[in-house]
Amino acid sequence: MPESPEVEALARFLADEASGREVRGVDVLEFRTVKTRATPPAGIIGRTITGARRHGKHVEIVLDEASLVVSLGRHGWMRWLDAAPDEEPAPLSADAPPALANFELSGDRGLEVTDAGSWVSLGLFVVGDAADVPAIAKLGPDPADAAFTRDQFDSALGGRRKQIKAILQEQESLAGIGNAYSDEILHVAKVSPVTHAAALDDAEADRLFDATLTTVRGAIDARLGVPIDQLKAHKVAAMRVHGRTGEACPVCRDTIRDLTFSGTSAQYCPTCQNKGMPL
Repeated sequence: MPESPEVEALARFLADEASGREVRGVDVLEFRTVKTRATPPAGIIGRTITGARRHGKHVEIVLDEASLVVSLGRHGWMRWLDAAPDEEPAPLSADAPPALANFELSGDRGLEVTDAGSWVSLGLFVVGDAADVPAIAKLGPDPADAAFTRDQFDSALGGRRKQIKAILQEQESLAGIGNAYSDEILHVAKVSPVTHAAALDDAEADRLFDATLTTVRGAIDARLGVPIDQLKAHKVAAMRVHGRTGEACPVCRDTIRDLTFSGTSAQYCPTCQNKGMPL
C-alpha cells in the first residue's frame, strides 16, 4: 500500500516534471476508476498542469481551473513515460502492473496510473478543490507536516480503548500512515501493536510520538530523488520489521514474528515490544 513517504516523493516528482505541460489526451481503460462522472478525466484535455501535492495517500495534480486527484488505494501507482520524439518507450517487464488510464502530455511525455491488485482500488476525481474528495475532506492531521503538534497526536490517541496499530492507520486520526510504517513506528517506540491507546503510560506515549515523527519524516527524506519506479523497492529494503517475519531483529537479534488480528497483520519483535513474550 502506498504510504506518505513514497506518495510525497511521487508528488514532488510530478511537480518537477509535469508542471507546465499541457494535457493533450486522456484514455481511461478501466471506467470503474472514474469517481466524478459529471466531470470525467477527458474534461482536462487542453488544461495545463501547474503543480502537484500530496494529501495523505492521495496525489493532487493541480491544473488551471481544476485538479485531478488520484486516490492510490491499496495497490495504485503511477508510471512516467519519458520517450523522446519518434522513439519507442522501453518495454515493460512481465510483472509490471497494468495501466488503468493514460494521460498524454506535451513535450512527448506521458503519465499512466496503474493498479497491481486483483481488484480495482484506485480512483480518479476531477474536482475544483481537493477537499471535494470525501476521503481528503476527512483526513486527520499529517505527522509529515512541519506544523504537526503533540496536542494533535494526543488528540488522535484520545485515551481510546483501541489498539494503537489501528489508530496509526486510521486516516481520519493521522493521515498518511499504513500497515508498513505503523509496524516500523511501533518497533522504534518499543510498543506492542495490540496495546490500547488508553493503556499507554507517559514514557510510551512520548516514545510513540517521537517514533512517529522520525519514522515518517526520515522515510520522506530518504525517498526524495529516488526514481518513482524504484520507490517501492527502496521502501521494502528499508523496513526493520515489516515483511521480515522469521528474520533477526536488527536491534536485539530476537526472531521477528507475525501476528494476524482484527482483520490486519503486524510484524513485531517480542523482545523489543513485548518483554520477550510472543503475542
